[in-house]
Amino acid sequence: MALLVLFSTVSFTIEKHFCGDVLVDVSMFVEAEKCAMEPLEILKKKTCCKDEIAIVEGQDELKVSAFEDLDFEQQQVITVFTYSYVHLFESSPKQTILHKDYSPPNLVSDIQVLDQVFII
Repeated sequence: MALLVLFSTVSFTIEKHFCGDVLVDVSMFVEAEKCAMEPLEILKKKTCCKDEIAIVEGQDELKVSAFEDLDFEQQQVITVFTYSYVHLFESSPKQTILHKDYSPPNLVSDIQVLDQVFII
């Protein structure tokens, strides 16, 4: 939805430069590059080059609705949805770990290796 609003409000300009009937350059954000014939045309005062500019204007005004503008039923639905969504994720109670501070005894020797008993 946000992308739709963004693209509907953006304005931009497309500029095309033609040398005769040949398209030389198309540009959207900066001025289109001129061809090599442009300086010679100024001296001869003949023009074979032309520029076309197409302006795409975006939307200027957006309709902003307030909560009070909605019907009573719509207000109820939005209120219940918001309340249920907020209370959907409840934190779990903190669990106490009884053996948190317990340290295991020191191993003097590995009994399995001493008795040659291995789990296969």
